[in-house]
Amino acid sequence: MDLRPLRNSPDFRWVFTSGLVTFLGSMVTLVALPFQVAAMTGSYVAVGLIGLAELLPLVIFGLWGGAVADAVDRRRLVIVTEFSMLVLSGTLLFNALLPEPHLWVLYVVAMLFAAVDGLQRPSLEAIIPRVVAHDELAAAGALNSLKWQVGSIAGPALGGLLIAAFGVWSAYAFDAATFLVSGVALWRLSAIPPSEAAEPASLGRIWAGMQYAWTRKDLLGTYAVDLMAMFFAFPYALFPFIAEDLGEPWVLGFLYSAGAVGSLLATLTSGWTSRVHHHGRAVLLAAIGWGLAIAGVGLSDSVWVVLVMLGLAGAADMISGLFRMLIWNQTIPDELRGRMAGIELLSYSIGPTLGQVRATGVAALTSLRTSLVSGGLLCALGGVALAAALPSLWRYDDRTDPNAVRERAVRAARDAARNTARDT
Repeated sequence: MDLRPLRNSPDFRWVFTSGLVTFLGSMVTLVALPFQVAAMTGSYVAVGLIGLAELLPLVIFGLWGGAVADAVDRRRLVIVTEFSMLVLSGTLLFNALLPEPHLWVLYVVAMLFAAVDGLQRPSLEAIIPRVVAHDELAAAGALNSLKWQVGSIAGPALGGLLIAAFGVWSAYAFDAATFLVSGVALWRLSAIPPSEAAEPASLGRIWAGMQYAWTRKDLLGTYAVDLMAMFFAFPYALFPFIAEDLGEPWVLGFLYSAGAVGSLLATLTSGWTSRVHHHGRAVLLAAIGWGLAIAGVGLSDSVWVVLVMLGLAGAADMISGLFRMLIWNQTIPDELRGRMAGIELLSYSIGPTLGQVRATGVAALTSLRTSLVSGGLLCALGGVALAAALPSLWRYDDRTDPNAVRERAVRAARDAARNTARDT
C-alpha cells in the first residue's frame, strides 16, 4: 500500500491512530447493543428500532456538525466529542451492570451517540484534505479504509468473545477504554483553524452548503447511490437472527466481520484503482454488486456460502466508498468541506439506519430470507436505474472535470507555499 500519508503527515498519523483504536471499540459495541436488545426482547422490531432512534439526531446534528466544522478549530471539536462518547460508553457499562438493565437507556444512549457522531464526523472528514497532500488523497482514502476494515474484522469477533466469556458489560467496558486512548491521540493533533473565508455556523450557512451540493449533480449522485444501496440491502440488524436461522450461534461475530474481510482483500489488491478515472461508474457498478451479494446471503443455507457472499458485499462496498471519497476530496473547496462532509455523513448513515428498519420490518411481515433477497434485488435494480438517471455521475472523469482541475491547482499552490515556509 501507499504509505506516504503516514510517513509525511504527523497529523494524519494521529488521526489514523485514533480512528483505528476507537473504531475497534465501536464495532465491539455494534455487536453488543443489538445482542442485548435481542436478548431482552426477542423482537425483530425492537432491534430495528435502534436505527429509528438514531435517525432524527443524526439528521439534525450531522448537518449542524458540518456547518460547525467549517467555522471552528476542527481539532478542538473532535476532542470534545470524543470524550463525550467516552461518557456515553460508560453509561452503557453502568446500565449493563445493573441487576435488571433498562431497555430505554439503550435507546436513549443510541440517540445521543448518533447526535455526538453527527457533530464529530464532518470535522474528522474535513481534516484529511488539510493535512494530506493532494496527490496523496487516494492513499489516505485507502489507509482510512484499512483502518475501518481492521476494526470491522477484529471488533465484532472480539465483541462476540467478550460477551460469551464475561457478559455484555465487558464489551461496553472495552469500548470506553478505546475512547480514552483515542482522545489522547487526538490531543496530539495540531490546530486545524477554519479557512479565512469561514463564517459562523448558522442555518444560512447550512442552506448555502446544500445549494452548492444541488449544483453538483455528480455529488448528489454519490449520495443517492449510497442511500439507495444501504436502504434496500443493509443486513446488520438481521445478523443475530441469521445466526439463529443457520443453527450456528458461534457465527454471529463472523457475520459482522465477513464484510470487512472482503473489504480488506479489495483494499490490498486495489492497485488497479489508480488507473480508473471514471469514478462515478465504479460507484454505480459496485452498488449493484453489493445488492446481488446480499441477495445471495438470503438464498443460501450454508454458513460458508453466507460468509463468502458477505465478503463479496464488503469488497463491493469498499470499492464504492473509495471512489466516492475520491470524488469528494478531489473536488470540494476547503471552505465547504465540513458542510459537504455533514451531508456525506447523512448519506452513509441514514441509509443504514433506515435500512435496519426496512430489513427488520420486512422480516417481521414476511420472513428473514424474503427480507434479504428482496432487498438485495431491489438494490441491484436501483443501481441500474440511477445509472440511467444520473448521466453526470456516469460521465465523471477526474482528468477533465472542472471542479477536480480547479481543486488540484488550488491545493498544489497551497502545498507549495507550505513547503516553502517549512524550508525557510
